[in-house]
Amino acid sequence: MAFSSLTTAAPNVNPNKSFEVTPSPSDSISSLSFSSKANHLVATSWDNQVRCWEILPGGSSQAKAAISHDQPVLCSTWKDDGTTVFSGGCDKQVKMWPLLSGGQPSTVAMHDAPVKDVAWISQMNLLVSGSWDKTLRYWDTRQAQPVHVQQLPERCYALTVNYPLMVVGTADRNLIVYNLQNPQTEFKRIQSPLKYQTRCLAAFPDQQGFLVGSIEGRVGVHHLDDSQQNKNFTFKCHREGNTSTEIYSVNSLNFHPVHHTFATAGSDGAFNFWDKDSKQRLKAFSRCPSPIPCSTFNADGSIFAYAVCYDWSKGAENHNPATAKSYIYLHSTQESEVKGKPRVGTGRK
Repeated sequence: MAFSSLTTAAPNVNPNKSFEVTPSPSDSISSLSFSSKANHLVATSWDNQVRCWEILPGGSSQAKAAISHDQPVLCSTWKDDGTTVFSGGCDKQVKMWPLLSGGQPSTVAMHDAPVKDVAWISQMNLLVSGSWDKTLRYWDTRQAQPVHVQQLPERCYALTVNYPLMVVGTADRNLIVYNLQNPQTEFKRIQSPLKYQTRCLAAFPDQQGFLVGSIEGRVGVHHLDDSQQNKNFTFKCHREGNTSTEIYSVNSLNFHPVHHTFATAGSDGAFNFWDKDSKQRLKAFSRCPSPIPCSTFNADGSIFAYAVCYDWSKGAENHNPATAKSYIYLHSTQESEVKGKPRVGTGRK
């Protein structure tokens, strides 16, 4: 009788020795958002819940509050003053949750299909929501009807805002750029530089361009100015093997709020920190045994939060409820990992 199957060590669920946020959601995690005013972390999940924790010094976490949607929740964002959370999902609505005051959530946005992404635009005092109903809708949260409905060429998969820049990624690899000083007109429509479906976007901190990540383990670095097109490039990541035979989705792109380097996280269970200006990887972290569907930095960039859970990319037949667990981890960033470096031998400052 062979005992090898009994003695095989279980995979290390936390190979990077990160702090675990507890209690963790009971189903896969779809988004993570930090308040810009305090270390309050919100997670949305396929168990219909929106949960908030306070992250304490030393990496421990304290569950603060939670609300429910009627269906799985797909996205979240905070109001810039740190008082309020917005969450959207498969119930085709966005809820506004005045978390800090202990108030009850209310519906502030409605779509005709699930809401895939949401952002608060503080300069306009408006919420923007992107949906699979092929529209982008702007909301004054005091009014029942949208301030403006913008038709999209296809279903919204991702959006990113760094005022006045907004970029929306849709099905069919459309990337639509808006100047939010004139939000009712498309500034530019671009075919994604990546050959496969768009999964995530991140506006440059200087608003001069954006990152785009695809399901095919690749990231595009794109500048908006026509005179800067020679600076555009794409690079491979979240792949396995010398021939890159195993290719995984890039699920999350996050710029560091201080150093303006960025993180990628993927379905290979890994996350990496990169410097786009010197075109190099600053730090590669150990692969977790499950995909990383979402990630985010806190306001000062000292914490990188990431979720580890099944991403349903292989369907229900590869989901084992008995072993499937969702984790949220906090990595305490070191300056050497996130500070940009000139390329050795270039002499660049």
